[in-house]
Amino acid sequence: MRGSCCCGAIRFELASPPSMMATCHCSRCRKVGASTFVFVKAEDLRWVEGRDLVMRYEPDPPYSFTRCFCSICGTALGEIVSDQPSFPIAANAFDDDPVVRNRFHEFVSEKPAWYEICDGAKQFEEHPSKG
Repeated sequence: MRGSCCCGAIRFELASPPSMMATCHCSRCRKVGASTFVFVKAEDLRWVEGRDLVMRYEPDPPYSFTRCFCSICGTALGEIVSDQPSFPIAANAFDDDPVVRNRFHEFVSEKPAWYEICDGAKQFEEHPSKG
C-alpha cells in the first residue's frame, strides 16, 4: 500500500493494511487540513523517500499530538514520524485504497454546521475514551 504527499517528494509504503479509520472534527484537525486518519503499526511503515522533508508541528499544552507536513507542498501527514508502536496517518496521504472504512467520528461537538456526516459510523461528542 503506497502513500505520498501532493508533490511526491515524500513517499512511503505499508506492509499491512491499517487497523482502522476514524474522523476527528476538532478545530485542530480541521485547521491542518486532515480530519480522517488511518491507524498503522510502526513496524509496517517503510520510507521510500523524503523522510528528511517531514516537518513537525508541536502544539502547546494541553494538546499533545504532533502533526506532520511535507516541508515543500504542505500536505498534512498525520503523525507519520511518531515513535509510538501505532499511530495515525492522514488518510488523504494514501495513493492506494487503505482498505479500512470509517469506524467512528470524534469531537462531533466541534463539527462545523456546514459539514454533514453522511456515513453510519458511530459518533462521539468528544474523544471516545471520554464518551
